Amino acid sequence: MNREQEVQQQFALFDHEIDAGPGGMTEVAVPAGKFSNFIVYVDESGDHGMQNLDPNYPVFVLAFCVFHKRHYAERVVPSLQKFKFNHFGHDLVLLHEHEIRKETGQFNFGSRPRKQSFIDGLTDIIDASNFILISCVIDKERLRRKGSPTPDNPYHLALGFCLETLYEFLMEKQQESKRTHVVVECRGKKEDGELELEFRRICDGANRKKISLPFDVVFADKRANSAGLQLADLVARPIGLNVLRPEQGNRAFDVLTRKFFCSGGRQNVGKGFENWGLKIYPPPESEKPR
Repeated sequence: MNREQEVQQQFALFDHEIDAGPGGMTEVAVPAGKFSNFIVYVDESGDHGMQNLDPNYPVFVLAFCVFHKRHYAERVVPSLQKFKFNHFGHDLVLLHEHEIRKETGQFNFGSRPRKQSFIDGLTDIIDASNFILISCVIDKERLRRKGSPTPDNPYHLALGFCLETLYEFLMEKQQESKRTHVVVECRGKKEDGELELEFRRICDGANRKKISLPFDVVFADKRANSAGLQLADLVARPIGLNVLRPEQGNRAFDVLTRKFFCSGGRQNVGKGFENWGLKIYPPPESEKPR
């Protein structure tokens, strides 16, 4: 089978997908080519450094948004582009949670109702988009209290958990033998080099399963205007806030609970995701590891 045949058998260019419904993901046959049917976009919230902790946000969050490629291309990307056209008149705006929250740059809304309308629209897009969420929250205060003279890098700890859980998801979809790309945003030459080294180390067998993981990391410049990376940026902080202040109202997290990879499959969305699709590390003393 040549490359052209592989591509043609995996996705036709101009047909349309049937929606899986709220909280679900279209069930698909194992692709004929070498690539899986899924693409992963990654972002973070918080500082992964261990020297100085922000007392208001002493956590590091890593979020994996796992999209079926066809749904992503035909539904998610167009919906986000239309949203930008409606609010800005063009689709080149980069949606960044920090700037939206602080109302800087192009996100100077001018009034509370305008900002709320904007936030509601984004929340609706996230709610309507079918993706699987895998995330790890590193409690840096608790990690420091463990007493290690050289605390582990929170990013590397979270990355290991998320990649291992991603593999479990692909096993569920019978696509663990296919190549899956994991897209991360460029952070700088040194940081990207360290991340790639750790990514390769984990995939080469330095994981809980002691097996090779079929993932490739792809570094994307912010200017690439990736819809997937922007959505990953929007979901990371609500996860951290829920862990820090679970009693506080958090509409964004309420929507995300139906996205997490969970123990009961599609019939159990919104339940059974703690310590499954969402891991807190180090775990609370009352929590037993999976």
